[in-house]
Amino acid sequence: MTSPSHADHPGASLGLPAEGPGSIARLGRRIIGLVIDYTAATIIATAFFGYDQFALPEEAGLTLFAPMMVFAVLHIVFIPMLGGSPGHRIAGLRLVRADGAWTGIWRPIVRTILLVVVIPAVVWDADRRGLHDRVAGTVLVRR
Repeated sequence: MTSPSHADHPGASLGLPAEGPGSIARLGRRIIGLVIDYTAATIIATAFFGYDQFALPEEAGLTLFAPMMVFAVLHIVFIPMLGGSPGHRIAGLRLVRADGAWTGIWRPIVRTILLVVVIPAVVWDADRRGLHDRVAGTVLVRR
């Protein structure tokens, strides 16, 4: 007989269920949440910070980074308050510490800084946690 391993299901090593509420967020929901958040950030950046998505980098100046900064603020503000960004909430997800507790303040900041770098988000472990979640000690689960 073999012992349970990561192969059972993503999140097994964290004590999370295979499916349903509390299970590891699947890729489709993560992408939906990301698209919602980045679309909202782009709309806000365009309306309030003069972001022009069609401007050349030389013309755009620092407004080129406005959507990413708005995206970061959305995550840093909403994760501690609501347990997820607006996109997470709409996609039926929530962010918790790996032990299931409230994320606190610093974890969303560290996670978001790494998420903005992008590479940690596409490097996953057997539990489908991105490097940004592993470093911050968080896990994205279904509500």
